[in-house]
Amino acid sequence: MASSTESSLATASWEQIRELFPLDPATTHLNTGTVGATPHEVIDTYERVTREWTGSLANIYPPTLYPEYRARIAADFGVDQDELAICHNSTEAIARIVAGLDFGPDDEVLTTSHECFSLLSNLNLAHNRFGVRITIITLPSGPDITAEEIVALFEAAITPRTKVMAFAAITLYTGTRMPVRALCDLAQRHGITTVVDGALLPGMLEADLRALGVDFMTGSGSKFQCGPLGTGLLYARNKVFPEHNPLPLPTFWPVISTWYPLLGEMPKRTRTSVETCNMGDYLQSAGSANIGRAAALADACDLWNRIGRRRIEERVLELGWYTKQRVVEHFGESALYSPLSDANLHAPLVAFKPFRAPEDAWNINKIMAFVDRLESAHGIWIRWVEFEVPGSPHIHYAARICTHLFNHHDEVDRTLKIMVQLADEMS
Repeated sequence: MASSTESSLATASWEQIRELFPLDPATTHLNTGTVGATPHEVIDTYERVTREWTGSLANIYPPTLYPEYRARIAADFGVDQDELAICHNSTEAIARIVAGLDFGPDDEVLTTSHECFSLLSNLNLAHNRFGVRITIITLPSGPDITAEEIVALFEAAITPRTKVMAFAAITLYTGTRMPVRALCDLAQRHGITTVVDGALLPGMLEADLRALGVDFMTGSGSKFQCGPLGTGLLYARNKVFPEHNPLPLPTFWPVISTWYPLLGEMPKRTRTSVETCNMGDYLQSAGSANIGRAAALADACDLWNRIGRRRIEERVLELGWYTKQRVVEHFGESALYSPLSDANLHAPLVAFKPFRAPEDAWNINKIMAFVDRLESAHGIWIRWVEFEVPGSPHIHYAARICTHLFNHHDEVDRTLKIMVQLADEMS
């Protein structure tokens, strides 16, 4: 794309940027936490590259290492090609990370009950397979929670057996932006490996994964990054930068790899900032792959760069903050499950109780009907979520609004007005 166009995107209005997406004007998409909207040019890239490769006589295997695409995307997140693999989604990335860790029956993983099923199910698999102990803490929820409170909960749960801390960068249920750097500092002080489910991070926040200090992180390509379905990212720390994470690289087995040696061992892992093996290549080499999807994901990342990742982050967080304020006005602050007081925990996912009666907070049929009616009768797509609340004997069910760069304030206002009316009708 021409530099003049790049410049125009960096200063374009949000109404103009919305036109980059094939959004149906009759619907309101407030559920990017489940799936984003793919821009026109990203769809065009996927179709073009797929056509170029279909029926060609080119050798498909070298390009499936995605060297160019991985290098471009890795730079967007402060890391290198040797630390990044493009996979099908964040779920696959989590499964490969958990399966590749060197677990034994004396090891323990510390995690939370607010994690995506993709993480919890794979940890349970490790428990059943290797005897790993899984310790689950329940995160606090509500407007007054703080980062210090979250870190203290993790610190109190660490034992001499704790080998891994696994948690989300942004929780998909309450939209809590976890204090990742503080949790990684805690883990490093205890020699613990960190596995971060960052499904919601790419495309939402401007992030330097190395500076965050994480050992492993996953990311979705099709949520806030708005790439094609079936794309995700797997980051595996492959070098030691003491200013970010001084711990030695953890033992890690690159499962699902045709690059792994047929005989002998992999090169020894480095203890410096210079790689001794390209872990990204080991993870990426898994037979034939979809070249078009990788190209389209790289294009989606380039589009974000042209608009400005920091600009997008500010827009997304402002819309989320606006939503929280409107929720408080319509439903009261006590209806919020998402953080409000601590701005460091803020994210554009807002979970709240739409019904007045306290017992409706654990009525799954009522929240399901509420969300279904919003979509079928009003063309508004949100999501209901379920999670544990400390001290409550019930699973709580909430409505979750999720804003992104293509949304606008009028959509939020209209949605909440309709939600108030619908909640009153259903009470």
